[in-house]
Amino acid sequence: MNKLKQTLEKVLKQEEVFLDAETAELDYIKIKDSADKIDEKLIALLAGNKELKDKFFSKIKDVYVFNINDFKFFLDESKIDNSYTKYANKIGLSDGSELLKNRNEVVLDFPFKDCVLEGGQSTEEGTDTYFEYEEEKTKTVKGKKVTEPAGYKEKQAKRKEVFFNQVLAHDEVDRLFEKKALVNWKRFTKDSGKNGEAVKEIKRDSNGLIKENFVIKGNNLVALHSLKEQYANKIRVIYIDPPYNPRTDANTFVYNNNFNHSAWLTFMKNRLEIARDLLTDDGIIFIDIDHYELFYLGALADEIFGYTNRLGALAVVHNLKGRYNGFFSVAHENKLVYTKNRDKASIKEFTHDNTKDYPLEDEISKYKIVGLQRTGNGSRREDRPNLFYPVYYSPTKEEISLKKSKDSIEILPVDDSGVERRWRWSKTKVNNDWKTEIVVKKVRGKYKIYTKIRIKGDKPKTVWIKPEHSGTTGTNELKSLVGEGAFSYPKSVDLVKDSLQISTNENDIVLDFFGGSGTTAQAVLELNQEDGGDRKFIVVEQMDYIKTATLPRLQQVIQNIDIKNSLIYTELAEWNEQAKEEINNAKNLPELVKLLDTLYEKYFLNYNVRIKDFKDKIIKEDNFKKLSLDEQKRMFLTMLDLNQMYVQESEMTDKRFGISKEDQKLTKEFYKK
Repeated sequence: MNKLKQTLEKVLKQEEVFLDAETAELDYIKIKDSADKIDEKLIALLAGNKELKDKFFSKIKDVYVFNINDFKFFLDESKIDNSYTKYANKIGLSDGSELLKNRNEVVLDFPFKDCVLEGGQSTEEGTDTYFEYEEEKTKTVKGKKVTEPAGYKEKQAKRKEVFFNQVLAHDEVDRLFEKKALVNWKRFTKDSGKNGEAVKEIKRDSNGLIKENFVIKGNNLVALHSLKEQYANKIRVIYIDPPYNPRTDANTFVYNNNFNHSAWLTFMKNRLEIARDLLTDDGIIFIDIDHYELFYLGALADEIFGYTNRLGALAVVHNLKGRYNGFFSVAHENKLVYTKNRDKASIKEFTHDNTKDYPLEDEISKYKIVGLQRTGNGSRREDRPNLFYPVYYSPTKEEISLKKSKDSIEILPVDDSGVERRWRWSKTKVNNDWKTEIVVKKVRGKYKIYTKIRIKGDKPKTVWIKPEHSGTTGTNELKSLVGEGAFSYPKSVDLVKDSLQISTNENDIVLDFFGGSGTTAQAVLELNQEDGGDRKFIVVEQMDYIKTATLPRLQQVIQNIDIKNSLIYTELAEWNEQAKEEINNAKNLPELVKLLDTLYEKYFLNYNVRIKDFKDKIIKEDNFKKLSLDEQKRMFLTMLDLNQMYVQESEMTDKRFGISKEDQKLTKEFYKK
């Protein structure tokens, strides 16, 4: 029974008026009637319990408001098991306040609006593995008979995804979102080698905010909620390239094929909601997506960030030749851009000029200087007589004026040959802009006036066409760093870098929770090198290619970049890692069989009904007993759910989890405020 339901029943039973006279059990009709009447006894009981108060009341300034509909809905649903399957049977049977059996109206509810989709994966394709024994069989292949020997065949099944309902599975959701322990800490620098070095400290700025680059391995929904304590309202830009959901074989989102479209939206909804909380008030999120889910994702993001906070829906040309889809040749993908607060957000201009041509920099931008005195055609006094006038400079005050003072020096636009020229600027512009846009230098004993020519930029357009943005470019960039086949379809570094250039400042934090091969992290490092910034990145990735593609790539980038850089790698502590170790340490089949009960009681197993068959049938068969110990272990390992096993930070000192003292210390340091 749900813990919240138990708490509610215990509290309500304190008041006899809510009990059935005959059974002494709670009378839900009486309770709902009291809720409608805002009964003082009911309100007092609910408000007197912190857990119930947090659940059923909303705080508006200093006043708590009773959420009647939420309370009544919970009463109705708490009569059934805490099961997503049973709740799913009631989809569309509610108008948010009453069940349909109590009304004569019909409404259609979005099926998963109240659910949390954990989004765990056991393989990149989102499939579970199991084994079935098959007898020897003969089949015909290309006219020839081929005999397949008997044995246990590895099979694949699409993952049966876990849905938690926020009303019915309140405790599971809360636990899922609690901060997790972090283990296997390593720091990577130019000199650390490919295995990294021990993390001795976590650096913070003067305000106590962590200022490190992070690569975090683990489920991104869980990781985002672990980040919120440190980074809520602190992330300036989020750049994500989530799994697309096309209706083709190219679909990489196969968590739950029966609810593919709705599941994908739920998957994104859960992550965008916490992403919004991490953004600064002027923060910006870029979401790359193709056309299949574009409209639905836009509607979802409008709801989460607010329609008025949508800054743009961009088209990014990634394949000029196009890829024919039966109707059109697809040449672009889309980029949705949202902010947390439109009134505070800003988008900069693209700086396409070579920054080396602008070697100087002030608090405004990079610049170069050119003489205020005009040269070349049309530069003589007679060409523009009104632009020939004296400018007065005070060396002691370092000030320019159009009026003469006691210590000022008169400067006229006369060249070294004595020819009278003219100024580039009018008197008004000199008077208004000299403080920020004029530089005075002494050259060969004479003072000369120069103007600042600032680095040029272009306003970003809603269509981005640039050869460097192509998918081929992204693939080649990754190949040059870590070799062939490390990762499929990486984004172009220039595409991400351009996005960050128009949206970040030099000390901002950038988050990518679909980290992939680390393109966003590389873009941050390269942009810092180009403009002297000190941006930091946080990359979250669940899949094992984080160790074969992401980390090696970023290590190589750090080696290639001139400025000093480092990153910290850490992982969400996986409880089932201990189970893997126990399985691998088993010395014989009896030890493995003995371990089965421990696996069931102590660890997280895959949601695959064949596990019961494995326990009750397969391990007792002679064919299984004849397998090598390594093969038997491999089949045991297949049962483990490799994603649902993260250790709570609050429980990490429990010795059964085997988390080292050093990892515990660094975890505490990470979460320290």
